[in-house]
Amino acid sequence: MKAIYLLGVDVGTSSIKTVILDSNAKVVAEETDFYRLINPDQVSIQVDAADMWRAFINCVSHLVSRNNVDPTLIGAISISSLCPGLAAFDAAGKLLVDPIIYSDRRSTQEAEIFREKVGDKRLFEITANSAMAGAMSGTSILWIKRNLPEIYERTKYFGHINTLMAQKLCGNFAIDHSNASYTLLYETVDRGIWSEELCEKVGIDIEKLPPLHKSTDVVGTLINQELLDLGLLPDTKIVIGGGDTACATFAAGVVKQWDVCESVGTSDVLTVAVEKPLFSPKFINRRHVVDGAWIYQGAMSHTGSSYKWMYDNFYQDFQAIASGSGKKGMLMMNEDAAKAVPGADGLVFLPYMMGERSPVWDAYARGEFFGLSLKTTRREMNRAVLEGCAYGLRQMFDICEELTGEKITHFSSIGGGAKSKVWAQIKADITGRDITVLDMSDMAPVGAALLAGVGAGVFKDVYEASAKVEKAVYTKIKHSDADKEVYDRRYQVYTGLYPRLKDLYRVNLGIKEN
Repeated sequence: MKAIYLLGVDVGTSSIKTVILDSNAKVVAEETDFYRLINPDQVSIQVDAADMWRAFINCVSHLVSRNNVDPTLIGAISISSLCPGLAAFDAAGKLLVDPIIYSDRRSTQEAEIFREKVGDKRLFEITANSAMAGAMSGTSILWIKRNLPEIYERTKYFGHINTLMAQKLCGNFAIDHSNASYTLLYETVDRGIWSEELCEKVGIDIEKLPPLHKSTDVVGTLINQELLDLGLLPDTKIVIGGGDTACATFAAGVVKQWDVCESVGTSDVLTVAVEKPLFSPKFINRRHVVDGAWIYQGAMSHTGSSYKWMYDNFYQDFQAIASGSGKKGMLMMNEDAAKAVPGADGLVFLPYMMGERSPVWDAYARGEFFGLSLKTTRREMNRAVLEGCAYGLRQMFDICEELTGEKITHFSSIGGGAKSKVWAQIKADITGRDITVLDMSDMAPVGAALLAGVGAGVFKDVYEASAKVEKAVYTKIKHSDADKEVYDRRYQVYTGLYPRLKDLYRVNLGIKEN
């Protein structure tokens, strides 16, 4: 059999990551590039699609030139993408609106319209999700209709970032079910189709939603001249792929009932696979890239970015030392957090820095340090940020176990932030669960490449593809009950803060209740 390579592409919040796998799911080469975001004000944030595409072509070019990848051996390409990233296209495939991403907050009024026209209960019955500006792309579609009516009328299809990438690669419009689950216009629970009822009630034309496909479906073959000029062949298959967390956890082995994985990056997402659609409104719920499965996702939007905020604003001296010594400043800051007492001397941090998804679904929520005193130093604040994420993770487990009746005793963890042993130990101790940290930082492009392999017939099915990935263990963390009493007390404070602050967030931002 002729050798074949599989190209996986992951479009993240500000970077493109690409990986080449061989037919044994071994990594042959990797490349990363960065692109700009369009962020003109406090509520608007979009991907600069032209710069994103430039970064993608640059990555593929470097795979060929720097890594000596034979482009004629690339048999299939598949796409993982941040979700949602709502884009609009005319009939010729011209991009009319750069992708509006999950942290965009322009469509808060439109989220209210979804609630008013459909009702929270009925919306959840159909979509298994709740209305929140940006986090579900249907609100952004409605915002375009109400604020950019000429663009809306010219739009042939709305889609997500994998729609955009597939259209540029093969000329065809498509979206997969894991992405469609993030639109509020799709029957996540029942038939897995676009919902006529929801589209009619909120006033969105169902004909403007793209064709639905399984994540392993081939949606066309390569026509893009830039890639053909790099030596890729016209018969290269384009596989639609899926959402980034779904792809990453699929590669990490989350494929069957009760497989559990945490992915740690800008956000912290707890993913639980299930084979029956039983959902909680406190989670994001979606169809998996594994056909016939669903995943719960407890998505905390700003955990990693909160820690980066702490580093940027309170640890400038560590940054200077790190640049001089070569030691990473974040690691130094971790070590400083470890010197603070468990429970951060009474300080509790709520990581809702720019609104929050799971479990509160509130675009108006903001971060909170509770329990500051004249004794508080940056060290306690540092540790409180790490503990805040862990309390949020514990809250996700509690919701999941209450919903399912199943006890989860351990979980795996992936992503760059997972390798912080200080943070992992805090999470283990606060949640009371053991953690296996996998040496798998960038698994979303690997997951996409595996989907390409299934679509191209290299792997028999998704189960064979996922099983072929070497899941190297970085470290195993055993939980300790030594500080259980103090953590339980702080957890009670953590879960009690938001209900008491909810109305004040709106007052603080000048938001009037309807």
